[in-house]
Amino acid sequence: MAYTRAQLAQMMDYTLLDPAATAADVAQLCRDAVELGVGAVCVSPNMLHATAAAREAGLAVASVVGFPSGKHHILVKAAEARLAVQSGASEIDLVVDLGSLAAGDLNALIAEVVAVREAISSQVVLKVILETALWDDELITRAAAACVKAGADFVKTSTGFHPAGGATAAAVRALRAGAGPTAGVKASGGIRTYEQACEMLDAGATRLGVSAARPILEGAPS
Repeated sequence: MAYTRAQLAQMMDYTLLDPAATAADVAQLCRDAVELGVGAVCVSPNMLHATAAAREAGLAVASVVGFPSGKHHILVKAAEARLAVQSGASEIDLVVDLGSLAAGDLNALIAEVVAVREAISSQVVLKVILETALWDDELITRAAAACVKAGADFVKTSTGFHPAGGATAAAVRALRAGAGPTAGVKASGGIRTYEQACEMLDAGATRLGVSAARPILEGAPS
């Protein structure tokens, strides 16, 4: 399916999570995001103070929790999410403990999602990152269903930082199978072209996490 530039832009989380990013870099990202007409920006929690241009323009502002490893204590993640919202985030992208998935412990996964959901307002969008490149489709689908049951609004493929890889169309389909027809699916990690973006959307994604918004949109029909 073909998507227009405007349609595609509105489904993008324009992302800057480089550990060396400065407040000036984030402010420039936000100005670019407004110019490009994307739906949201996603930045590190300590960079939320630099997102004023995005918030003033009505863009959603996402921040990450437990990023990128997921190996933070559950109470630390809950506190980090609460602080991010207090600092201006309207969306939270949570990296879960991947060890819980490796062990097949979906109860631990549910407990983590519930703890973060309870730490933030029900109006705050909660996305859960599963690093899908590590798992088979069956586990991805079961984990996605557990996350939605626990209160997640979206399930998400990847941080973009794991050496196992980023988003694939197969992983997006597995997430969609578990999330059902109403929850969101965010494809993130390695999406750099218009064709890749369309592939993810056709597979069932409703959001795209991208750091290369401009070249992707330049490839889209007007």
